Amino acid sequence: MTNSPGTLPFYAQDFTKPDGRALTLYGLGPIELTSEVPSPSDEPVDARPEMRWHPLRGEWVIYAAHRLNRTFLPPPEYNPLAPTHDPENPTELPRGHYDMAVFDNRFPSLSLTAPQPDAVPGTDNRPGTGKCEVVVFSQDASGTLGGLPVQQVALLLNVLADRTTRLARTGVIKSVLAFENRGVEVGVTLHHPHGQIYAYDHIPPVQEKMLQNAQAYLEDRGQAWLPDFVAAEREAGLRVVLDAGAAISVVPPFARYTYETWVLPTRAAGKLSELSTEETAALAHVLKDALMRLDALFGVRMPYLLTLHQAPLDGEYPEFPLHIEIYPYLRAPGKLKYLAGTEQGGGEFANDNFPEKAAEGLRATMAGQS
Repeated sequence: MTNSPGTLPFYAQDFTKPDGRALTLYGLGPIELTSEVPSPSDEPVDARPEMRWHPLRGEWVIYAAHRLNRTFLPPPEYNPLAPTHDPENPTELPRGHYDMAVFDNRFPSLSLTAPQPDAVPGTDNRPGTGKCEVVVFSQDASGTLGGLPVQQVALLLNVLADRTTRLARTGVIKSVLAFENRGVEVGVTLHHPHGQIYAYDHIPPVQEKMLQNAQAYLEDRGQAWLPDFVAAEREAGLRVVLDAGAAISVVPPFARYTYETWVLPTRAAGKLSELSTEETAALAHVLKDALMRLDALFGVRMPYLLTLHQAPLDGEYPEFPLHIEIYPYLRAPGKLKYLAGTEQGGGEFANDNFPEKAAEGLRATMAGQS
């Protein structure tokens, strides 16, 4: 049993797959297996990701040619993220009693053992060093993250905190991004409810800019941005979707997607591991509520991208605002939000609706049921 500071007790057990990849099973109760630990292939993963520097954008671009062969919308009778039931067609997971699973991605964009690439004329390049993991939210292939009991959503937050702590111990990883893509509209290739973790040996541009702006705010105001933001949203009362005391959901006043929703703790914290048990439970409750509201908004499963932003791991950054951003891809019933000229070419979003009206719509959805 694991009981790190700030987390609810949970169980975790580590295994090694036949191809050498790591697997960790997590549960609210003891882990019990009723089959061998499987892998779709016994061949070791041979990943050689490379990074090349973009001189005008000032950022790295990842190249991982082996990902062209990754599993893409397999037939219904074969679900690689479900427990194996036919030994002749092994999946990624064993049968048994557990709630969630994390394993090394078989088609990683980053690798801790990435070799030094050959020099490429016209650009600086280096190994694509890092780690990619798959997080399976449930053994139920038909479920959703928002449909899980709140205790299991809290378990997921604890799992992500545990993965971040483990990745920090490598001494190589500087930033961890956990995310969920949901819906074919977002490019999902496997429908089983799952997310991913990308662990970088550098701080990616989005998190780097967040950190710089958070540091500038702290220097200018003498306190962290997050609690000031929460206080201002509570006072305005226009964009708050659900206030659970220790956690809150809002459509931020600067939302780029029409029903963009942020889920935040209400005090300054940089990483999930810094939250108390009560704060983790509140964050789980508000996250579940936010996802259920988005699904109920138009009566369909909302396609979305969910990203968890935590402080970098190469130092202490109490000013960095721990938070979850949810980008819904439907701006109206049956109408997708496409990133077009101004978004892709200029990096400036155009929104079809004001955040205040979007928050009003989300509050009205499932009113009194949260």
